Amino acid sequence: MTAVEMVGWATAAIFALVAAFQVALAAGAPWGRAAWGGAHEGTLPGRLRFGSAVSALTLLGMALIVLAGAGVIGSGDSTLVTVLKWVVVAFAAFSTLANLASRSPLERAVFGPTSIALLAGSLVVAIAG
Repeated sequence: MTAVEMVGWATAAIFALVAAFQVALAAGAPWGRAAWGGAHEGTLPGRLRFGSAVSALTLLGMALIVLAGAGVIGSGDSTLVTVLKWVVVAFAAFSTLANLASRSPLERAVFGPTSIALLAGSLVVAIAG
């Protein structure tokens, strides 16, 4: 396994863990304080639960893009994969800024470093994959 493949697997795993967190929020887990700016204690309202479900699917899609970009699945060298790798990097950069600027101390503490790791991993895959 190459270094890029290892980074791809690690980054995809983190995306999957964050997706699992979003699935739990969508299912009604009382962790609203750790997501969406921390404005809701306990279970999220319906619109944010729907947003968490959409986020989970998006995050899983990004995990697949990272794996493709790292050459773990597919050829990884198509123009579409190249473009999508950079879309993931842009998303991760935006997510990092949003999480570090969150009003929720819990969100900043947990998802700030998590999003930095996702940004670093997706950037490595985009450049070297």
